[in-house]
Amino acid sequence: MVERADSGAVAAETSVVPGVEKRRRGWVLAGVAVVLGGVLGFHRLVPNWPGRVGSLIESFLPWGGVLAVVLLVVALVRRSAVALVALLLPVGVWVGTFGGLLLPGEEGDGRELVVVQHNVSDENRDPAGTARVLVDSGADLVALEELVDPQLAAYEKALAADYPHHVVRGTVGLWSKHPLSGEQVVDIKPRSIEEGWSRGLRAVVDSPYGEVAAYVAHLPSVRVGVSGLASQRRDESAALLGRAIADESVEPVILLGDLNGVVEDRGLSPLTSQLAFTESGFAFSFPATFPLARIDQVMARSAAVGHIRTLPATGSDHLPVVARVALE
Repeated sequence: MVERADSGAVAAETSVVPGVEKRRRGWVLAGVAVVLGGVLGFHRLVPNWPGRVGSLIESFLPWGGVLAVVLLVVALVRRSAVALVALLLPVGVWVGTFGGLLLPGEEGDGRELVVVQHNVSDENRDPAGTARVLVDSGADLVALEELVDPQLAAYEKALAADYPHHVVRGTVGLWSKHPLSGEQVVDIKPRSIEEGWSRGLRAVVDSPYGEVAAYVAHLPSVRVGVSGLASQRRDESAALLGRAIADESVEPVILLGDLNGVVEDRGLSPLTSQLAFTESGFAFSFPATFPLARIDQVMARSAAVGHIRTLPATGSDHLPVVARVALE
């Protein structure tokens, strides 16, 4: 009789434990969902130390949607109602933040310029083929970075027929269908970089709709390591560029460049605080083999950046991006 009672108690215990374990896992999933929603919605509150962790999170913020989908699948498999309810938070925040990028964008009123931004890579073995992709876009303006000899001569030759006006300063250049004037170097060199580093230029485009100040920039690279995100030079260069644009007297302003950062990255706030960027299109541009982020940017002031998209791959490790800029 005692043995039967003990076996009954064991059976009762084993029947209860799976239910408790199931509920506990549901609450764990719910907790992860709430944390994800908090990071998506309040990423600016994440401290940028140590290792600029805030900027690192912001660099991959759109991929939080993928994490939400994974959590959703797990919650459905677990049949956890509490986790499904909690997932409404990150899903809602993601849609509110990035959902508009999935839309096609509005049509312009005709007062617009088509612009292309491309880091062509200093190791590009097919500059002529790269130039054909850029020409096929039909852009009014083409901004290029990592221009080095002998590839520079190849770009100048391949683009000359479609873009009779161009300016190159250091390793960045601007090609235009419309006349250019006021060409000058924009000094965005961080203090810790040696002399001979020139990655910024400014020119005035005499467009059919009036003068436009165009800036081309290539900010320093960032690195991700065991100590976090190394972006000090990039951030300093962004601040210098931001000051130059703030002092610009010609309106509208268009900035084209490899900024080595996404628009959510607080390190680019000297630029994103005063320039508009697209609200339509993800256009992940780097790395070209498996794009994870758009670090090639088109921004504007006194103008609106329309839908942005990538062009076919070239010989670069970046994809070109093209956008329509509607002038005010």
